[in-house]
Amino acid sequence: MFLVTVTSCKQEASRPDTVINDTKEVAEVIEDPLLSWTDGDVKKSIMSYIEDVTDSTNTSFIPVLDRIATFDNDGTLWSEQPVYFQFFFAVSRVKAMAADHPEWKNKQPFKAVLENDMEALMAQGEKGLITLVMATHAGTTTDEFEALVSDWIATAEHPIKKKKFKELVFQPMLELLDYLRANNFKTFIVSGGGIEFMRPWTEEVYNIPKDQVVGSSIQTEYEYNDGKPFIKRLAKLDLNDDKEGKPVGINRYIGRKPVFAAGNSDGDLQMLRWTDANKFKTFKLYVHHTDSIREWAYDRASHVGKFDKALDEAGEKGWTIASMKDDWKIIYPFEKE
Repeated sequence: MFLVTVTSCKQEASRPDTVINDTKEVAEVIEDPLLSWTDGDVKKSIMSYIEDVTDSTNTSFIPVLDRIATFDNDGTLWSEQPVYFQFFFAVSRVKAMAADHPEWKNKQPFKAVLENDMEALMAQGEKGLITLVMATHAGTTTDEFEALVSDWIATAEHPIKKKKFKELVFQPMLELLDYLRANNFKTFIVSGGGIEFMRPWTEEVYNIPKDQVVGSSIQTEYEYNDGKPFIKRLAKLDLNDDKEGKPVGINRYIGRKPVFAAGNSDGDLQMLRWTDANKFKTFKLYVHHTDSIREWAYDRASHVGKFDKALDEAGEKGWTIASMKDDWKIIYPFEKE
């Protein structure tokens, strides 16, 4: 059993069994909050940090309003191999829209998608991915796009794992999100993925509301047609919420530096540095993909989720690195069954 401090605040408790007192902090005894984590140094360091910063008698105490936790999505909260899951969504949209775009048959990267030529598609690199996203994610209203994403995420299946994409979330990270919220941390997604691609399903999958999702975005504009207001999505990039864009996105949408941040790649390094600069005691966590049997094993040479410079810096600065193979008893929720 573990003693978890729950701090009073005006926001709703994220768990029905959380005890809230209007004037003081109270304690709640719960089962192991990180049940899917092995009992090692990583788990101990996470729990020790949370106990320290939620104890009002501790010099490391953090007020509730400043308990901001930011999580990358791809590779940190769910899998990202062999390519980002949003890429699969873009591919599905290309195929669905192809009849209205006969010119795509002879134009890359669309030609590669329509011919199921993954090698040629991968050769297009990041530029090709952006081209696909712009072509398939723009030109609709925000409501129409949300419906497209919702329908896809409800049924689409990973080509290798043969599970729905939304089932390929990491059980240990779900527990960590719950544990933080039980201690009145406000949890945010800060991802290079599209903000409007994530918003339709993060509440269901992670218990993270739409307004706590920060991601890459395209420009939009308001229109009013026959008494019906709507927002149209344009084929122009607004924010690339990756690398240096992550602190920018945090500042723009959250307005407070995180005290807890988790990522898995070089693209998250700037977010963890931004967190490390906070005046409060901070926790920087990296998920290291080391399990080739249950998930994938990759780091420095990966074409997706490259973990190279950040791996070195995390080691040099003593940030916490969680090994999937060594620190997680299970990876996906369905493994509990």
